[in-house]
Amino acid sequence: MSGPLATGIPHELPAGPFGKIEITGVLSGIGLFGNNPVFHGDEGHVDISNAQIFIQKTSGVFQFYLQGGAYNVPVVGVPFAKTGPTTTGLFGPFPVGYVKLVKGNFNIEIGALPTLVGDEYTFTFENMNVERGLLWNQEQAVSRGIQLNDTYKKLTLAFSWNDNFYSDRYTTLSGSLAYAVNAANTITFVGAGNAGNTYVRTGPANSFPVTLPYQNNEQVYNLIYTYTKGNLIISPYYQYTVVKSDPIYSSFLLSPTGAHTNGGALLANYNFKHGFSLAVRPEYIKSSGSVATGEANLLGYGSGTGAFAFTVTPTWVKDAFFLRGDVSIVHLTNFVAGSSIGFGINGTSTNQTRGVIEAGFMF
Repeated sequence: MSGPLATGIPHELPAGPFGKIEITGVLSGIGLFGNNPVFHGDEGHVDISNAQIFIQKTSGVFQFYLQGGAYNVPVVGVPFAKTGPTTTGLFGPFPVGYVKLVKGNFNIEIGALPTLVGDEYTFTFENMNVERGLLWNQEQAVSRGIQLNDTYKKLTLAFSWNDNFYSDRYTTLSGSLAYAVNAANTITFVGAGNAGNTYVRTGPANSFPVTLPYQNNEQVYNLIYTYTKGNLIISPYYQYTVVKSDPIYSSFLLSPTGAHTNGGALLANYNFKHGFSLAVRPEYIKSSGSVATGEANLLGYGSGTGAFAFTVTPTWVKDAFFLRGDVSIVHLTNFVAGSSIGFGINGTSTNQTRGVIEAGFMF
């Protein structure tokens, strides 16, 4: 969790041969409204954003973590999906869960794991902002596989073999290297890529896809700088992704010509007195190509398009209760009417503004 939210004090329970286990959770609701929806009925929504329980064992050689319940993953510039279909169609009612074998500073995790890629996490309560950002939308979220972690002096390393965008094909390798310059400054490099070719996604019948073939076959790289001191967190990061050309994309009615994206974001949060905090996230991403060259449509708005987004999130926390809201605007660049896919019922608008309110309890 990046803050400003934090889980409650764990409830400890005896678990026989496992020793003591810790239980925490989150229950929250969300209200969303905005202009230029892409279909009728998307102007406003009220739903549960999280109803999740976390069970974990954090001591000894054998440890584990299990996260279960309902969740929503709102993203700027993307139509809102209801919590029920999101939970069943993405990662199911147990989105994250793994066993962990620990020896000193080294450990191995096996199961459904949070991604190493990017500087934002999947679920709303984990982040400074309620909605995920433009760069996050190109990144892995949860992958099944194995991950090795080690810490040596100021270096923290992680390496994972996994199924990328939950594809059930274990051909992706990802890794991160973080260097703690001092107590306040950290620099992290992240890289991930599919060593094979994955064009299908297995899952429940009639579920919406976790990803398109483009992203599941991409390479992605991040350079992240994090400054943390006192009440202030500042974390700018750069992202580059590339998808190679492949004729088989035509089978999915997609362009066989690959493309790449360049993007950057700044995540910042400041904690004031009396439980108040303010987070901001300016970001920009641009896909290569143009309508004329017909390269892959990586952003969803059309070949060669780009997008700028700005999100501001005030938060108030009182004991276990929290209340916060997003105000976000997305503006499309390199938009070509008739060829690009914009906002609004007719897909011709280049702007979308949203207001989001989330309230709940961390217990």
